Amino acid sequence: MHLPTRLGALALTCLLPAAVTALGQERIISITANNSASAFQIAGGPVAGGGQILVSDNDYWGVIRAAGNLVQDFGRVTGVNYTLSCGKAGAPPARYEYSGVNNLNNTHFTTLAPSFFAGPSYAEPAPAKVVVIAGTIGKSAVIDALVAAGKLDVAATKGKWEAFTSQVVDDPVPGTARALVIAGSDARGTIFGIYDVSEQIGVSPWYFWTDTPPKVSKEHYVVAAKKVQGSPSVRYRGFFLNDEQPALTGWVSERFPDTTYGPGYGPEFYKLIFEVLLRLRANYIWPALWASMFEVDDPGNQPLADAYEIVLGTSHTEPLMRAQNEFGKFYQGPWAYNLNNQTIDDYFRYGIQRAKPYARNSLWTVGMRGTGDTAIEGLGVEHIVEMLQTLVKNQRNLIAKGLGGVDITKVPQAWCLYKEVMSYLFHGLEVPDDVTLLWADDNWGNVRRLPTLAERGRAGGAGVYYHFDYVGDVRDYKWINTIQLSKTAEQMHMAYARGADRIWIVNVGDMKALELPINHFFDLAYDAKRWHVDSTDEWTRLWATREFAPAYAAEISNVVQRYSMYASRRKFELVEPQVFSVINYREADAVLEQWANLVADAQAIYDKLPGALQATFFQTVLQPSMAGEILTRIQVGGARNNLYAGQKRNSANDVISDVLALSQQDANLTMRWDALLGGKWKHFMDQTHLGYDGYWQQPMRNTLPSMVHVQTNFPSLAGHIGIGVEGSNATIGGDDKYHSNSGNTLAVPPLDPYGPSTRYFDVFTRGTKECEWEAVPWQPWVKLSPSKGTVGTKGSDTRVLVSIDWANAPPAPYASTININVTTPCRGIDRYYFRVPMVQVPVVNRVVPSTFSAGFVESDGVVAITGAHYQAIKPPAQSGGANVSYHTFANYGRTGSGVGLVPQGAEKLSLDTAPALEYSVYLFTNHSAANVSLYLSPVLNYLGEDVPVEYGIALFPAGEAQPTPTVVRPVGPTVGGNMPDGWGGAVADSVWGRQGSFTRSSFKVAREGAYTLRIWALMPGIIVQKVVVDLGGVRPSFFGPPESFLVGRDKKGAFDSTSFVDEVGTLGGRKK
Repeated sequence: MHLPTRLGALALTCLLPAAVTALGQERIISITANNSASAFQIAGGPVAGGGQILVSDNDYWGVIRAAGNLVQDFGRVTGVNYTLSCGKAGAPPARYEYSGVNNLNNTHFTTLAPSFFAGPSYAEPAPAKVVVIAGTIGKSAVIDALVAAGKLDVAATKGKWEAFTSQVVDDPVPGTARALVIAGSDARGTIFGIYDVSEQIGVSPWYFWTDTPPKVSKEHYVVAAKKVQGSPSVRYRGFFLNDEQPALTGWVSERFPDTTYGPGYGPEFYKLIFEVLLRLRANYIWPALWASMFEVDDPGNQPLADAYEIVLGTSHTEPLMRAQNEFGKFYQGPWAYNLNNQTIDDYFRYGIQRAKPYARNSLWTVGMRGTGDTAIEGLGVEHIVEMLQTLVKNQRNLIAKGLGGVDITKVPQAWCLYKEVMSYLFHGLEVPDDVTLLWADDNWGNVRRLPTLAERGRAGGAGVYYHFDYVGDVRDYKWINTIQLSKTAEQMHMAYARGADRIWIVNVGDMKALELPINHFFDLAYDAKRWHVDSTDEWTRLWATREFAPAYAAEISNVVQRYSMYASRRKFELVEPQVFSVINYREADAVLEQWANLVADAQAIYDKLPGALQATFFQTVLQPSMAGEILTRIQVGGARNNLYAGQKRNSANDVISDVLALSQQDANLTMRWDALLGGKWKHFMDQTHLGYDGYWQQPMRNTLPSMVHVQTNFPSLAGHIGIGVEGSNATIGGDDKYHSNSGNTLAVPPLDPYGPSTRYFDVFTRGTKECEWEAVPWQPWVKLSPSKGTVGTKGSDTRVLVSIDWANAPPAPYASTININVTTPCRGIDRYYFRVPMVQVPVVNRVVPSTFSAGFVESDGVVAITGAHYQAIKPPAQSGGANVSYHTFANYGRTGSGVGLVPQGAEKLSLDTAPALEYSVYLFTNHSAANVSLYLSPVLNYLGEDVPVEYGIALFPAGEAQPTPTVVRPVGPTVGGNMPDGWGGAVADSVWGRQGSFTRSSFKVAREGAYTLRIWALMPGIIVQKVVVDLGGVRPSFFGPPESFLVGRDKKGAFDSTSFVDEVGTLGGRKK
């Protein structure tokens, strides 16, 4: 593994103000000199009229082009034009010459007349104005001369991969007193050094894509004498433009002229893509494929990537530099190597011939899948494995021969083990040692496989194909950003720790709207040591500082991290009416409260931002926050309508009106997006996102959830007023399928001193006139708020909160059900049909013994625990094992945190060598089968099926000997292209444990008392978000019961945990 190194004069770093900075990079440039005598001014003062950038005309074209960007960037931030020179008078612009492919004949290789890309124009040499010199070691005449003269020390950079040195040099060339010299180990090293300066003077990498304005300052100083930037942590870092319509293709089709074969995916488009990749210190791309054919749509595409120094690859379904659509368009016969190998070999030969001039910047995808990114069909697994072995052997021979007899083991190659291809390894598939094993995630951001110890020594190494966007089962997700940054950090650091550091490629779909997670992903890949697994909070603050300003950074960071959690815990496309409970744990209300607070905070930031920053903030923060809230309100509205319609409430119709208004808000938000900046980003929000009906594919039009209208011309048979209670769909008076026939009572969930401080019942109109009502409990220590009111045409449905005055309630032990009469003078003939409704309140007063001084207390038949809130860590039974410990991952998971093992590269442990999380609980309920469920992050068997993910668990009376733990294997085997049982629910819910019994273990609780719960994670990646001990009280919900009362932390009489937002540690919750 390659860790980036930073050497150099760090002593001067403390002089830097916080106004302008490259995100996370060692800073060498400031807008003030800070009274430093060694500071070197590169803008303003003596160069107020504009400085000059010096390059050598024999350097790489891509380096010269990037230097031209630096000239523009100085102009953007200073308002003064800088110039570019190669030190020669009258020099013409640099040219990258190529002979483009004849894209009218794509089966017989020929080329067109020579063509070229012109670099930036050179100005006449002005040595006195030179402030920056940039070039590549061994390629640039001026850099090599400085090295030879002993003026530039590149010992720490020369020969490295993509490294650079930035150093202030006195008298670097005749006529120049002083200059900042950027020397790269290779072309991209120099380019990254150039863009490092661009970012530090105040130009965001996203200046085009998110319209981030430059940080204007007339003056800039180099305040560090030298900076050495080592090689990136990951060798190849890139993204896959998976252009599955409509967004990107719609935008491209309107902005750029069509190419020969489709929409305008030509050089003018890819210039924008390649530049932002390089500014983000990335180097690799899988081009768009569904509506285009990169290499033949425009003959300039492939040479352009090489000119820019972008490493060109192709996706997992496009071997040997040929676009997916080429075979079906230009060749005959099936895409089946066992049936059509001669034609397919010719197809590969052509791709190699076409790519040969650009081989220096090529990474070859080998292997093969079926037609249209599907599995190979019609053969048994054994025959597929045999065929693929032959295929890859032939592919490698073709590459070696086509590139002039090169040593194939020196040619970068990757085999993407995507979906079913990974399973072929279990059936004997052998991958050549020099080919990179590109392991894929599960399309939902969970790594499926990582290198084992035996695989970590492979010459080709390993990498990860990751997803921020996906089309397929369980459901498409490609509308807007739904990525949790802390989850990305956790998963990619686990990959890095296990040696998957050769390639990181991420599927970004249409790219737009994913700028923030893309930037984060590339920063992790560039410098994994700097951006460690717990760095997300710092990273978002520094991102906000760069994109906006330090004054807003903390607030924006908080909003971004909350959005990141809310959007990722259930992809928007999977948010449906039934997801968040509208009757249990006040869950839906809590979710909507979080979204409302988020949008309010985002809007407040937007309102106080300078106007120049508002478009950027709208695109990256405000619009997705508003969109997420609107969608969630629509879906919860659908659930409420169905609940209310079932209870025959008049307000069911009001909900329909509300949802229709929200639908218009959704449309208005899209129209606002389309109109932004004169329509610059029109079509990027064309993606449908409402109306999924159980099928994974996108709906063709946004539609609302099914809702039911209530006829309100006549009152309910049971009268004008109805009663509904927390935890039930039922209503009284009257009949329904949720309670006994003609029954007049409904019970709220129980109240006790260790549970929620309130329960509720709703009083609502089911009639045609205003009606007063009054609720009277049978005991004075049962408190109601309010206890009377009016419902009807002018009144509204009323929620009544029920609480207990424990100071005046019967002392413990006490258990009884207290009735509440709900009466109204509005009764008519319904009084002959149904009895007066009565709400019942189970009340339990109890205390834990004083000897139980720390731990969680059962209430309502449940103990719920945030995973990170353990009481102790029990050391391993055997010493001398792996040096592992538990670590809390902050701002992570569905509500706030998770706890799992570190270091993340540790091998599997046993019950004897693993430490245990220990939780203390006090249980009142005797139960023959207390079910303990863990809510685990959606881990998979990432070391293979023979090293499955497992954990141990034991629940036993405190103080007694620990029984043999139960070993749980939550993740089943992968069979072929299928995922393990329960995987679909796990990724939809963002946890194992909400659905099914995959993390459920049963224990006998013979008596009331204190118990010890221990959990042994036996592998990193097992991250516990929540623990639920169910003694018969758990109700259906998305998040599960809110965390229980913790003795030693919570106070009786002041504890209130009615929903997950009341939990300690909930991101965006009510408690800090």
